[in-house]
Amino acid sequence: MQETDIARRGLVLLGCGKMGSAMLEGWLARGLPPSSVHVIDPSPSEWLQGTGVNLNGETPADPALVLVAVKPQMMSDALPQLQPAAGGPTLFVSVAAGVSLQRYEVMLGAATPIIRAMPNTPAAVGKGITAIAGNAQVTETHLQTAEDLLSAVGEVVRLEDETQMDAVTGVSGSGPAYVFHMIEAMAAAGEAEGLAPDLALALARATVAGAGALAQESGEDPGQLRKNVTSPNGTTQAGLEVLMRDEGGLRQLVGETVHAAAERSRELGRG
Repeated sequence: MQETDIARRGLVLLGCGKMGSAMLEGWLARGLPPSSVHVIDPSPSEWLQGTGVNLNGETPADPALVLVAVKPQMMSDALPQLQPAAGGPTLFVSVAAGVSLQRYEVMLGAATPIIRAMPNTPAAVGKGITAIAGNAQVTETHLQTAEDLLSAVGEVVRLEDETQMDAVTGVSGSGPAYVFHMIEAMAAAGEAEGLAPDLALALARATVAGAGALAQESGEDPGQLRKNVTSPNGTTQAGLEVLMRDEGGLRQLVGETVHAAAERSRELGRG
């Protein structure tokens, strides 16, 4: 990052667990001065203590941005200490799952610009994707600021409406766990066919990672990529006939999985 309003006025990071640490590491790598960052975390890691950021001290009266990265159940205890910065020019961005913009407005006031963001765990290696949506006080400049910050850990997409956040949670927020289970299932199937456990896991892990990279970087439709590696009456077709069957196939199973996660997100949002 170049010298910006954030570098001048400061950024407050409330909570610095895995997600907060991943984002902070990305910001510092881009050139954000550690002296401009104020972190509030009751149990700072050894890594955090060595970054040179301001830790658990007095925070600016009107920082450019407050990023809320605490767990939802800790919100009511953690957020009040930053209420003095609410209602003014400070932008609040939250990566806490299941906490609606309306709930933040109750805690911070409806005049506060607030952006809700849903990142996912690949952010830890800079390969995440984050969806964002803002309240009525959020401007294009606010959205661009949030995009610039969150892009430190991967891609950023804007939602048309906050109601889409539950679907995002079901697809990308919870999605990495589905893929991890796919790796587990492929490795177990490899073992069942006679492979050693370590070899089966290595093959499954590399196959999923490589296929994901190819889908991301080739720009081709995933359906076309599938066809490219499926020879008529070959081994891939034999496997796909199981995965793509109408009843109980992968499309149906994934649809039910994403729906269940999205529904749970809606339930949590109703609180």
